[in-house]
Amino acid sequence: NEQEFSTLIDLLQYRSLNQSDRRAYTFLQNGEKEIDSLSYKELDEKARAIAVELQKQQVGNKERALLLYPQGLEFIAALFGCLYAGVVAIPAPPPDPIRLKRTLPRLEAIVKDAQASVILTDFSKYSQLQETTSQLSSEFRNIKWIVSDKISHQLAQEWQKPTDINSETLAYLQYTSGSTSTPKGVMLTHQNLIHHSSYIKEAWGYTSDSIATTWVPHFHDYGLVDGLIQPLYSGIPCYVMSPIAFYMRPIRWLQTISRYRVTHTQGPNFAYEHCLRRTTSEQRANLDLSSLRTASNGAEPIRKETLEKFIATFEPYGFRRDALYPAYGLAEATLLVSTKKHGQELNIYTVEAEALEKNKVVKISQQEKDKVVRTVVSCGPPICGMTVAIVNPNTLTKCQPDEVGEIWVCDPSMAVGYWNRLEETEKTFHAYLAESGEGPFMRTGDLGFLQEGELYITGRIKDVIIIRGRNHYPQDIELTVEQSHQSLRYSHGAAFGVEVKVEERLIVVQEVERSYQKHLDIDEVVGNIREAVRDEHDIQVYSVVLIKAGSIPKTSSGKIQRSACRVKFWEGTLEILEAGEGAGNKSSAAIATGN
Repeated sequence: NEQEFSTLIDLLQYRSLNQSDRRAYTFLQNGEKEIDSLSYKELDEKARAIAVELQKQQVGNKERALLLYPQGLEFIAALFGCLYAGVVAIPAPPPDPIRLKRTLPRLEAIVKDAQASVILTDFSKYSQLQETTSQLSSEFRNIKWIVSDKISHQLAQEWQKPTDINSETLAYLQYTSGSTSTPKGVMLTHQNLIHHSSYIKEAWGYTSDSIATTWVPHFHDYGLVDGLIQPLYSGIPCYVMSPIAFYMRPIRWLQTISRYRVTHTQGPNFAYEHCLRRTTSEQRANLDLSSLRTASNGAEPIRKETLEKFIATFEPYGFRRDALYPAYGLAEATLLVSTKKHGQELNIYTVEAEALEKNKVVKISQQEKDKVVRTVVSCGPPICGMTVAIVNPNTLTKCQPDEVGEIWVCDPSMAVGYWNRLEETEKTFHAYLAESGEGPFMRTGDLGFLQEGELYITGRIKDVIIIRGRNHYPQDIELTVEQSHQSLRYSHGAAFGVEVKVEERLIVVQEVERSYQKHLDIDEVVGNIREAVRDEHDIQVYSVVLIKAGSIPKTSSGKIQRSACRVKFWEGTLEILEAGEGAGNKSSAAIATGN
């Protein structure tokens, strides 16, 4: 039984012993061609060799290693190499040589925060980065580099398991996609991961005959815990492709599912939307998605329209509607907090918008058509008996069933805290309810409500825009904005509040599709945005900023950074669209500010 493993080392060694030649991971170049694979035995051997090399290079037990790899199998070997040496791994997005100014600062902040003593990478990335050394900071230049795919396999024989590794040992640090200057490393132990893998196996129905595929980045908790560690835990094959291969041609993900009879995969909401927008009926013609049992949808707000359209579009190709699993989770909980139950229909709650703005949940029936409503997708019940409480974030008391509050979670698979941040660890991971003293809970910073035992997410506390005493959720406003004109780029906008003359006002920043940029009637677009937001949310937009495609600040996992947008707005450093020919005057082009 998998639960008997106390560490990830025991898990891989067990697989290597009992399923030695079975293929664990296969890498698909461009999401199509098998160019690399690892059996359990080969992965174990590579991990042992890397661990010995780390020890030879005097990288001590509990030291931190930054892992900078393109998506692929070498990353998995390096991760296990660190685990086998008792070194704490830090999966991170490799810097992009073309955009070093944008991608380096965050990595430098991570190296500094974790006091990493070594960087592991592969030869291709190493050569690429060495060419740009002039731009690398002293933090990077003075650190030890190990090129893992050049390590001799012979070293594997010298490996001896460190005696002091147990279930409480730190496995890796998962840096959250917070602000660039102060990334926080979530500390995850072997026990967190083994324990949580058993939860995921049950919640998403992995069995010994499952087959998995993933393109989600391995430095993201979703791509690492469900994408890569879970297949190893369940002892099943996993087909890996790069996120870029997916972004360029999303049909590749669906073709992989079809070709290999994949049963389990995952992606954030935008991935399902991307499949709808960027696949053609000709491409879909030969798909057979009937093998798919679980396609989970998490890591960002889930949109009802996306789910319904995805089901309608792909049902003719064998996709089953009960295979879509909306989910909610976060790195601080290792990964998953709640997801839809097996065999259940999707639950979508339609609530009165005005009540929601006052933190109240008022369900709307089909008959009440005249009210302004919001739809919230259920993320299912908490998994495997996790305790979830909805709490007033100010009074720290439990909310009534019809109230929105902060989501608090209590369970053994919660992370142990943030690396080197005692105060924040105390605040986030050791929260207690005011009246009963019940706890410790982990505070998620997310808002939501429970109905009939199921969890509904409404937004993030820090993103809520409070105007005249009413709460507005940015993702609702962003959806309204992007639907107001065909030139606006899907999922590439930000709504946030700024203080103007002692009053909170609404700012909208929105990317315009490249194909529309040249001949855009800016006045028309801005007018549409203002009108749509006024009609649906009953608020005036103070300022609309239309920006160039691809310029909105994002995290490494592709989420829009509203706080970074706000900073750029104040600094005046957003890449504002200039008026094209016949596109109205220039002042309206830059920033359209209201009263």
